[in-house]
Amino acid sequence: MITVLLVDDHATVRSGLRLLLSAHPDLEVVGEAGDGAVGVRQARALRPDVTLMDVRMPGLDGIAATREIVEGGWSRVLVLTSFEVDEYVAGALRAGADGYLLKTIDAGPLADAIRRVAGGEAVLAPEVTRQVIAGYASATPATPETSPAAGRVAAIGALTARERDVLVTLGRGLSNADIAASLGISELTAKTHVSRVLGKLGCTSRVQAALIAHEAGLS
Repeated sequence: MITVLLVDDHATVRSGLRLLLSAHPDLEVVGEAGDGAVGVRQARALRPDVTLMDVRMPGLDGIAATREIVEGGWSRVLVLTSFEVDEYVAGALRAGADGYLLKTIDAGPLADAIRRVAGGEAVLAPEVTRQVIAGYASATPATPETSPAAGRVAAIGALTARERDVLVTLGRGLSNADIAASLGISELTAKTHVSRVLGKLGCTSRVQAALIAHEAGLS
């Protein structure tokens, strides 16, 4: 069972999401929050597998809440919002979100995205292309406040040749299965390599590793 926390300031949206996800026996909504601060407290208390996070909310916004949840290690975060705004996308991914989707997504793909994020993969809306993310990474000044990649590109030197290959595939947005096929290794081995790459680079998500790959010119 994959547990899910819903964080959105509109009660009707939360009710709709709960109803949609109830059609999937392997997904269970374990809590709701109407703002970022409550979302952080709920994530800390409930430790859901995935938190569905809106961006614009009163008080603590979704990006700040995502950063706290990810840094606390309480849940993976999948941003689900109506806003396809550059600064929101970049901010959410740099805060450690494992994905960024728009609320126009259908119920089936949303459920699948939750499963993929729970499994450690990254999920991005088709509108958020690799090229756009690469532009964010290169155009946004890397500072400790805005970029988990700041100062970490140098850590690439600590990667083995195979781990460097894996980082390149992460920069291309590949899943574990696709990485395995691309490099001619098993999916389990790919997953192990991904974990090691994230650990060596100090990343909390695959997306952050992809940003580092882009900043280092590896993708």
